[in-house]
Amino acid sequence: MYKSLADYITRLESAGELVRIGTPVSSVEEIAEITDRFSKAEGGGKALLFEHTDSGFPVLTNMMGSERRIALALGVESLDELPQRIDAMLKGVLSPKGSLLEKMRVLPLLADAAKWFPKRVKGRGACQQVVLMGEDADINRLPVLKCWPSDGGRFVTLPMVGTLDPETGVRNVGMYRMQVFDGKTTGMHWHIHKTGARHYEGYKAQGRKMPVTVTLGGDPAYIFSATAPMPDNMDEYLLAGFLRRKPVRLVKSLTNDVWIPEDCDFVIEGYVDPAEEKVVEGPFGDHTGFYSLTDLYPKFHITAITHRHDAVYPATLVGIPPQEDAYIGKASEKIFLAPIRLAIQPEIEDMTMPFEGTAHNIVVISLRKRYQGQSAKVVQSLWGAGQMMFNKYMIALPGGVDVRDNATLAALLRRVDTSNNIVRSEGIYDVLDHATATNGYGGKLAIDATDIEPQSSVEPYALAENIEPSEGVTAILTDYVEAWGVVVLFAEEGADVEAFVRKNGLDRVNYVVVFDSRAEGLPAGDLVWLGAANSDPRRDVRQVGRALVLDARSKRPGVEGNPARFPNVVTASPATIALVDSRWEEYGCGEFLPSPSLRYRQLLLSESEQWE
Repeated sequence: MYKSLADYITRLESAGELVRIGTPVSSVEEIAEITDRFSKAEGGGKALLFEHTDSGFPVLTNMMGSERRIALALGVESLDELPQRIDAMLKGVLSPKGSLLEKMRVLPLLADAAKWFPKRVKGRGACQQVVLMGEDADINRLPVLKCWPSDGGRFVTLPMVGTLDPETGVRNVGMYRMQVFDGKTTGMHWHIHKTGARHYEGYKAQGRKMPVTVTLGGDPAYIFSATAPMPDNMDEYLLAGFLRRKPVRLVKSLTNDVWIPEDCDFVIEGYVDPAEEKVVEGPFGDHTGFYSLTDLYPKFHITAITHRHDAVYPATLVGIPPQEDAYIGKASEKIFLAPIRLAIQPEIEDMTMPFEGTAHNIVVISLRKRYQGQSAKVVQSLWGAGQMMFNKYMIALPGGVDVRDNATLAALLRRVDTSNNIVRSEGIYDVLDHATATNGYGGKLAIDATDIEPQSSVEPYALAENIEPSEGVTAILTDYVEAWGVVVLFAEEGADVEAFVRKNGLDRVNYVVVFDSRAEGLPAGDLVWLGAANSDPRRDVRQVGRALVLDARSKRPGVEGNPARFPNVVTASPATIALVDSRWEEYGCGEFLPSPSLRYRQLLLSESEQWE
């Protein structure tokens, strides 16, 4: 695998997957806007190496933002190789052994697994070639990005945050964004559901400061492993060793007892003091496509910064999908399918999380159904399993169906009996979800299509040819009705949608989705993203006749049942768009790519980042 991030950059360039930008660029919004244009280009565009930044360190973005690059990052030609390795290992180790010979055949597999465990080495690593202590340990020396105009400041977006369980000493490596407050302190954005937050509570109970070491860069397998949905108390560096087929070599931090990969690019050491009051962090243009709003989080104090002589600063951009995180999520989807089958539900045949669902809002599964109620059992068990607990909308398809084939998915959804084949529940949400009135908790809905044959006959909908807008409905889109059973409405706040649906016979279709009038003209993929992000099934999905009516309009604060605050979508500012337009030829990065933000600015609720 890779000896450094620079080694991976060399591999990207040899594969034709890298664009170098030698023109000086700003880490405040300019790098992000260029990156957004590439990440939304066909197939995820290219990785970008900004060689001249305002800090002196080069910046790498979009490095895993395509199927090809995430495969290269994990050392395979295709992501399908990894689940095949896992399946073979699990079958070899866990299948019943009837003879001594069969048992002996497992020993090489176990020997290989032993080689993946991380190893501690003496002395300093390449990541400690340059040591900054005292006043020199200033995070402002690094090209930390400000990505979006209403962000609360600069954020470290690819930090591998190393912490220790205060009772057991077991290591955890998580990825929690870090807002820079000043040269010596940042926020530490670990959600209540995360292992880092659990460690924090443990140190708080013991009245001790919490040692934390943050690493950046190195082998991309480290970055992926820090984002992966690993079980609590499972070592992320063990997963990295499996992916690399060799152990991660660890050295000790200089100012605490956290051990880190010796070949990463930057190390930021310090501590969190649980006795301190939490501080206001945010807002931040997040992977949901909206700003996550301000909240209180712990403060991280920096005691040392070290780095390689040839250090490259890795950063990622999140926002309206697709972005780089969608491809990282796709790798997790493939890698963790086998363990999900083994540990949670063996009936699950396949699973996908479409980009438009921003990792957890939409999940499509297929399962081998044998008895009544099995689908409900499976979806509800998934809603209680690890990070799948954050899911809002799930679709269960029959075994043997390709969960990634939209034509088959459409045929099945068109034939669902929405009165009987719906599973509803409530449960945990990602705390970044803005549509629920109860932070971190909301409704869940599953559509059970497991008993449906995609080729079965279906009655056409007898809709009127020209349905006139009324009752506050400003436009009607019927392009998706025959294939998907979906009618799309655009409506003002306060529109009597149910009356409109009944009056115009739309209660005979399967699904009616309602958007703000300002969303008119967006393509289908954007409407899917917006529909899932802007709704809570507990409040926003109602049965009107045959139709499931989903209200995906913005939820104005102050109305009963709505969230107290509602954010804007994430878009670049007109000034930044104009700057990048004007400098495009200077960048020397190929054919002009227009700003994706141009089509999303119509969704803005206001020119500030949120309603209060």
